[in-house]
Amino acid sequence: MRALLDVVLMALEMFSWMIIASAVLSWLIAFNVINMRNDFVRAVCQGLYRITEPVMRPLRRVLPYMGGVDLSPIVVLLAIMFVEKVIVYYIYPNVF
Repeated sequence: MRALLDVVLMALEMFSWMIIASAVLSWLIAFNVINMRNDFVRAVCQGLYRITEPVMRPLRRVLPYMGGVDLSPIVVLLAIMFVEKVIVYYIYPNVF
């Protein structure tokens, strides 16, 4: 059972890094630092978008408009941190 919890914790950690990469990539695209016409950049951007967007899209509908600032990655990262702490402090010690 602990192995399963370790896999869940690793998946949550990887997903949080993907959200951070997606946010940084969106900033780089918005400020024209990288070019979306490059095939590699487009493939990475589409891959991150397909992975992170199903989680962040419902939050974008609920969160208020903040003048161009997207708060959904912050909310998702806080939720992931909360789930990780619950697993580590409450579920993991009680599993034999």
